[in-house]
Amino acid sequence: MSIVAGILNTLAGLLVIALVFGAASIVVIFFLDRQQSSNAVRRNYPVVGRLRSLFEHLGEFFRQYFFALDREELPFNRAQRNWVGRAAKGDSRTIAFGSTRELSPEGTIIFENTQFPVLESDIAEAEPICFGPLCDKPYEAPSFFNISAMSYGSLSQPAITALSLGAAKAGIWLNTGEGGLSEHHLAGDCDIIFQIGTANYGVRSKDGALDDAALKAVSQHDAVKMIELKLAQGAKPGKGGILPANKVTAEISRIRGIPEGEASHSPNRHPDIASIDELLAKIAHLKRVSGLPVGFKTVAGSLAWMDDLAAAIHLQDEESRPDFITLDSADGGTGAAPQSLMDYLGLPIRESLPALVDALDRHSLRPRVRVIASGKMLLPSEVSWALAMGADAINCARGFMFSLGCIQALKCNKNTCPTGITTHREDLQRGLVPRVKADHVAQFASAIRHDVGVIAHSCGAASPSHLQRHHVRMVIDENQSINLAVRYPPVDQAKSAGKT
Repeated sequence: MSIVAGILNTLAGLLVIALVFGAASIVVIFFLDRQQSSNAVRRNYPVVGRLRSLFEHLGEFFRQYFFALDREELPFNRAQRNWVGRAAKGDSRTIAFGSTRELSPEGTIIFENTQFPVLESDIAEAEPICFGPLCDKPYEAPSFFNISAMSYGSLSQPAITALSLGAAKAGIWLNTGEGGLSEHHLAGDCDIIFQIGTANYGVRSKDGALDDAALKAVSQHDAVKMIELKLAQGAKPGKGGILPANKVTAEISRIRGIPEGEASHSPNRHPDIASIDELLAKIAHLKRVSGLPVGFKTVAGSLAWMDDLAAAIHLQDEESRPDFITLDSADGGTGAAPQSLMDYLGLPIRESLPALVDALDRHSLRPRVRVIASGKMLLPSEVSWALAMGADAINCARGFMFSLGCIQALKCNKNTCPTGITTHREDLQRGLVPRVKADHVAQFASAIRHDVGVIAHSCGAASPSHLQRHHVRMVIDENQSINLAVRYPPVDQAKSAGKT
């Protein structure tokens, strides 16, 4: 009994100490809050006022897990994330008892099913997509659905490794993003699209200009199939990339050619590109140096600019023309960016994609100039819409992040990603096992292609590449929809109607 009494007395003493310490802390915080002048709530309501910030922080997570409905959360709702999660794990993607998707809001996309869908025996095999037929090394891309630009530095080593391994398993390409080519991109021996951003990471000279010798060396990698010149991305049209200092490790410093431990900000444009003519001249130069198909990535800000671009491309020699244009959406973006740009700059892909395709058609540039669409397209319906509108291929970034295990914690720019995808902290990276996640990456890509095929066959198209605008409808008011071939008539019909 004396031992028990001793333990109880000790615990009681510790409790008293804790209470005294806690009370003293509250008194200190009270006076600190009273004296500070930066926060009015804490100054007027010391100690208690601090709960507001706590609840505001926790509210984000409570809404995500408890209060938000399946289809109302942004940037991606629970229904979207759950579909990707099931697809990545190879689980069933069927549902019961009807759809929870609202079909009446303006802009809703609906596909026109035919009464006589395509039988399995009549399904057409997917054909490779040829990029740069006049280049020294043309690229026959085997898949219309691929991994969009995400750089090593923005993403962690195990994340890039898993994407590379998964891309190889699925037979899709992996875009390096603007951060240069690393051994982690090459880990799976998948097809690589090498992106050159405004800072020329990975192919830059000491003064930051493009180094032709470095570009030639990158182009000689068997895995590197195309070069993409980045003008803009969906997260931040008009602003260069941002890599915080705590993400610039010794390895990333070496790969990018930048000082270790210092924040890296890319210019908001290529200093040597200030016009369409200079853009096309730069692309022609990259083609000569690399021998590979070359295109560029941008976000549309003006529909008129697309016609000016197409007209200028039409005047180029066949060999010098861009081999593809990657069109990003204003609502796209894995990168960190000012909210003012993320929320208000650029055209969404719903408006810009048909405009770009039509502009190229008006100048007889397709299929010579391929169109790659990107921006929040991680469901079969969205990919099918883009193909129907004229895209040759679709790039997806955040869908593949979800397949890696992303939980939309919105910590991508803070080096504290809880799933190890966007952090360089080894203790957090430990949770991401590349060989396991590679299977999830491959299964997600395969599920998209399969289900896009299901939509195509239900519409009467023998393969996804046969989807056309007349297969799709868009709701224009609560009780009516319009066929997209009427909303966006093919160019030859538009010309005959005087709508050029």
